[in-house]
Amino acid sequence: MKYRLISAVVFFAVISLLRAQDTPPTAATAPPKPQGPAPLSPIDSKVRALLAKMTLEEKIGQMIQYSPWKSSEDKIKGEIAQGKVGSLLNVFGAKEANEYQKIAVEQSRLHIPLLLGLDVIHGYKTIFPIPLAEDCAWNPDLLAKCAHVAAQEASAAGVRWTFAPMVDVSREPRWGRISEGSGEDPILGSALAAARVRGFQGARLDDPGSIAACAKHFVGYGAPIAGREYNTTDMSEVTLREIHLPPFKAAVDAGVETLMSAFNDLNGVPASGNRHTLREILKGEWGFRGFVVSDWASVQQLVAQGYAADDKDAARKGLWAGVDMDMQSHVYGDYLAELAKEKKVSPRLIDDAVARILKVKYDLGLFDNPFTDETKEADLTMTPGDLDLALQEAEQSIVLLKNDTVGAKPMPLLPLSKDLKTIAVIGTLADSQKDPLGSWHCRGEDVMDKVSTVLSGIRSKVSKDAQVLYAPGVGTTLDTATDKALAQAVDTAKKAQVAVVVAGETQDMSGEAASRTSIDLPGRQEEMLKAIQSAGVPVVLVLMNGRPLTIPWEAEHIPAIVESWFLGTQHGNAVAAVLFGDVNPCGKLVVTFPRNMGQVPIYYAQMNTGRPDLGKEKWESKYIDSPNTPQYPFGFGLSYTQYDYSNLTLDSKTLKTSGTLKVTADIKNNGLVAGTEIVQLYIRDRVASVTQPIRKLMDFQRVDLAPGETKTVEFALPASKLGFYTEQGKYVIEPGPFDVWVSKDSADSTLQGSFELVSK
Repeated sequence: MKYRLISAVVFFAVISLLRAQDTPPTAATAPPKPQGPAPLSPIDSKVRALLAKMTLEEKIGQMIQYSPWKSSEDKIKGEIAQGKVGSLLNVFGAKEANEYQKIAVEQSRLHIPLLLGLDVIHGYKTIFPIPLAEDCAWNPDLLAKCAHVAAQEASAAGVRWTFAPMVDVSREPRWGRISEGSGEDPILGSALAAARVRGFQGARLDDPGSIAACAKHFVGYGAPIAGREYNTTDMSEVTLREIHLPPFKAAVDAGVETLMSAFNDLNGVPASGNRHTLREILKGEWGFRGFVVSDWASVQQLVAQGYAADDKDAARKGLWAGVDMDMQSHVYGDYLAELAKEKKVSPRLIDDAVARILKVKYDLGLFDNPFTDETKEADLTMTPGDLDLALQEAEQSIVLLKNDTVGAKPMPLLPLSKDLKTIAVIGTLADSQKDPLGSWHCRGEDVMDKVSTVLSGIRSKVSKDAQVLYAPGVGTTLDTATDKALAQAVDTAKKAQVAVVVAGETQDMSGEAASRTSIDLPGRQEEMLKAIQSAGVPVVLVLMNGRPLTIPWEAEHIPAIVESWFLGTQHGNAVAAVLFGDVNPCGKLVVTFPRNMGQVPIYYAQMNTGRPDLGKEKWESKYIDSPNTPQYPFGFGLSYTQYDYSNLTLDSKTLKTSGTLKVTADIKNNGLVAGTEIVQLYIRDRVASVTQPIRKLMDFQRVDLAPGETKTVEFALPASKLGFYTEQGKYVIEPGPFDVWVSKDSADSTLQGSFELVSK
């Protein structure tokens, strides 16, 4: 770590010497001046020496990334041999990776290795829950372990760079890619972003089992207007800095090697042409040392966005803004040399980009060890240890949304007894092996036969004398030809003591380019649920989905609801473990569930209005046809036991701006089974020069409790974290009154205190 810090300072000084700016679209500001000479680190010296040997064409080659197709494979191989390609994506398999790498290191003049990237989002072959799901575990340490398994599997197949983690904060459930992120909160998102970076990159990046991470999509991509994929985003500088930038800053602080610029425009300036975010904030304020890669052809798409006149202009503006590597659009390769010779692009901007790319390749150890040991891929299997880890992550990702009693039974419906004689399992999703993998499941389909379904998981849990009845019922379409299937589902449920209905989305209904205008249960699934429920059979609803859904009828009428998301390889085994009580659910929502689409966007950290909803009169900020409150709030999740919160204590009623407040509370497991409670710390700045959220998450802890056990949870709340950003981008800490909560979710007010922040 000490070496990394020293290297960071040295590298930044070297890059400062190379920095200059091309003629911008509008008036320019001078680049920052170097702060003085500094000794070069070994890697910095190698980068500088290699850069000095390179021709302009070879430098530009390092800035180009292609995805080889069969039709273009020979052409790309020829360009690699000429040193005109620096990176490939979608090349996997050790043999194929080595073939391309051999051309680069043996045939190109300077023998510079390729950087091979792939979308390893939540697993390579062992598929973990989708990010939105696994983040509901609120468990950064476990998340890092899962990311490292993905890195080890991918690197064995020749992949040394992943386009993950996606750290976009999103409060837009219509947007399909909400499934790939950490939900709506920047503090939680920051902790999980850093964990994924640590997991992918490992203790040493040059370890063959580590891969470079790529925080994406910089920035604002998670807030598309109307939730439509690739749409524009519009936000204040305050919102940008308070909500959307923090997870990226956390990734940078964790040592992330690369970032990806986004498709969207931000306040009228496309993210892949946005100098303010890429050069001023990322590379300037934060001192980011790695490189920025565009999203797929997003530099060329500056033309479609109306920001560049043509491809040549797009190349100029993309580089000027700070995009170092052009993914797939060809505009850097086609025009940068010409632009440099016309003096429309500064050679130093090119040197800056190439130095960053070469540094990452040296960090990965590619110059010393460019090839992949093909025997490792031959031995690549999902190990029992990796499957156990995937099961553990899947179990912790499940959120219990509802668990009521049924009829005269004094106990909640869940967990189910393994001694039930008949259980009906209903739904096409219940027996699907593909859908549990979710979007971006990499090479999971190669071993799809190993995916456990909800049906197989339930069958593995019950006694040998139990009868598990199955009916696919209706799927996610409105096809009226499914009348017979619907009737069969109801008849099957009537024969059982309990019906487990698996409903939700197919895996392709969320993810990239999968926005929805309605987030109800698609197709005739709600109709099927109503028919089964009216038949008098106790119903457990297992949701399988990649976004929050609007389920107001289900929330009112179905006694037990389990949010399973898409849990990957171990989906069915994890769901069954929770349904039958082998695992006490502990997941908490990382995104708010609205009651209806009219509430969207809805999230916990809203600002108060001048006329807050107090329920006292008409003239308040509220709807006339719906409550303001969500169906399920951020941080919500039930358990098979009961946790009692008491004895909130603040070590002082005043906190100096230079100090730290200690906040403690007692958490008791007042039930009969062991469990894990995710305890959350929230604050509110009651008076500020920029209005503040009614609640803001500051910290959280996972607490394991045996039946009857009480633990005291302690939080350290430093005053330095109580500030906020102004519209001028300045971080300020203002004295004044604060509220503080230690709670089980963002709507819980059981334990509330207050303190005063005072000047030091």
